[in-house]
Formats: sequence, structure tokens, C-alpha cells
Amino acid sequence: MIGSIHTILGEILPEKLGFCQCHEHLMLGKGKSFEINQNLCIDDIEKSVSEVCRFAGSGGQSIVEAQPVGCNRMATSLVEISARSNVNIIASTGFHKLQFYPDGHWIFSMTYEQLIDVFYAELTSGMFTEADTIFTKARCSNKAGIIKAALDIQNLEGIYKGLFKAAAHVQMKTGAPMMVHIEKGSNPIELLYFLMDLGVKPERLIFCHIDRACRDIEIPKKLLKSGIYLENDTIGRFKYHSDEHEIDIFKELLNNGYEDQLLFSLDTTRSRMKAYDPKAVGLDYILTTFLDKMRKNDISEEQINKIAYKNPARILAWEDKL
Repeated sequence: MIGSIHTILGEILPEKLGFCQCHEHLMLGKGKSFEINQNLCIDDIEKSVSEVCRFAGSGGQSIVEAQPVGCNRMATSLVEISARSNVNIIASTGFHKLQFYPDGHWIFSMTYEQLIDVFYAELTSGMFTEADTIFTKARCSNKAGIIKAALDIQNLEGIYKGLFKAAAHVQMKTGAPMMVHIEKGSNPIELLYFLMDLGVKPERLIFCHIDRACRDIEIPKKLLKSGIYLENDTIGRFKYHSDEHEIDIFKELLNNGYEDQLLFSLDTTRSRMKAYDPKAVGLDYILTTFLDKMRKNDISEEQINKIAYKNPARILAWEDKL
């Protein structure tokens, strides 16, 4: 039985979600990820509020914020953005690529049981607010609404297997959706079988970035055939490919009957937000530009409605287990 969607300000009915981008980054503190890429710091609350308000002014109603606990997520700032913009934000618990954590971080030393406790608490009691290096129990009352995990080129080697097992355990215990970052060079099909063997239902999974991580279109087709949701977000990201190529990917998957399993987003960084860089595409790019490109390329209003409204509402609603 499907229940409510768990936003950062509380639970809402699926029909209240509205237009939703399913993988964004709105606030991101300066940490190890910033050392790797300076665009991975989004820390000006006024600029981020402005960006989300622009998104709302173009018709956007909901956003999945994909930064997990302990990885420079700014939970209290996300609460403020949601309250000031009136946009639903679904926050993430879970784990990111290990390269984004500094040496000595708790993610490398916690036991399987401790990881379960952290992820479960974030979904059911409130998010931890001081856990970017040393784990503390400081938290806010606002809860995460989705489990984020990341598949890197190491696949299930090292501690990744334990991290995925902990995330899968919490997914099955809570009924929350689970979103997986897919890195170029990783093996998403192997991961899918691993999660299914643990008992995770494919229809509770979102695989992200496949549109830039996997050039072989047969890979997303095989994943979709299992029942997962696929979130495409290489939109307005011209260093990877053109919007026209992105639309070709959508059309191929739509023509193969997967219109009920597709999602979209922008996977924003600092350099992709107009409030931080006036030359950027902006958080509202899908609404102001990409939707018209879809229409001009014979993607129907019904198909767009599913990708933007119906499919997010279905996958983001928790199974009623708690």
C-alpha cells in the first residue's frame, strides 16, 4: 500500500507533489567535494532561495535534494529554502561516492548496524546536522524522505557492499524510495541484481545519470525492463552532449514503452544556477526551455505529464510500512 511523500517540512499526499525535478543540489557546504571540484559548493542561502523561487515562478513545485548525511549536506538551510519558496523539498539520507569524504570520516569505520541506525533515524526521527567529519548526535526535527546511494567504479568492492546492504535494509524496513548515483564505468546491472537478491523491489529504485554514464542504450532498457525508475539529468549539460541527443534518449525509451518509469532533473551545481552564475542554464531550465524542445520533437503532453508529475508522485511515495 502506497502512503505519503515525506518532504522536509512534513508529509504530503502524492497528488500534492506537482511538477518535480528528482535530483538536484540546492545547498552544499565546503568540504572534500569542493577540493575536487569548486563547483561542488553551494553555500549562499540568499542566492539559493532566489534560485528556487525562480523555479517556483516558472511552475516548479517539488525538488529532490540529493546530498546525503555526512557529506556537507546543509539540512537546516534546506528547511529555510523550502519555507521561504513554498517548494517541496525531499531530502536525502544515505551515502555518496567515497572520494567525497575526508580521511578518518565515520563513513569508513561505522559498523553495518550503526549505518542502519543512522539512515533509519534520519528518515524517522530527524536529520543529523553536525556529521561532516566526526559524527555527533546533533539533529533537527526535519526528516529525510529518500535514501541516496552511489555506485562508483569500484562497484561492490571494499566497504561499498556493506553500505549498499545497510541502505537496502533501511529501504525495506521503511518503504522509502532509494535513489542510486551511477558512475561512468560502473556496473548498474550487477548492482540491481545484488539489491534484488537482498529483497529490494525494483519499483522502489531510481537509477540516476545513466544518460551520461552508459552510452549503450541497451543498458537502460534492461534496467527498465526489471521495473526500476530511470532519472535522466544530462539536460543543458553541453560538456556531455546536446539537448537534442538527450531527447533522442528519451524518445528511444518512450518508444520502447517505458513512459511510466522515466524521470528528469538537472543535477545542479554552483555553476549551473543563475543566482550564482548569470550565464548558467538555471534551475528552471527544464520548465522554460527543455519542455518546449520535447514538444517540438513529438514527445506528447501525456508523456511529459508522466515524467514531470505522475511518475515522481508514484516513486517518491513511501510504501506504508511504518
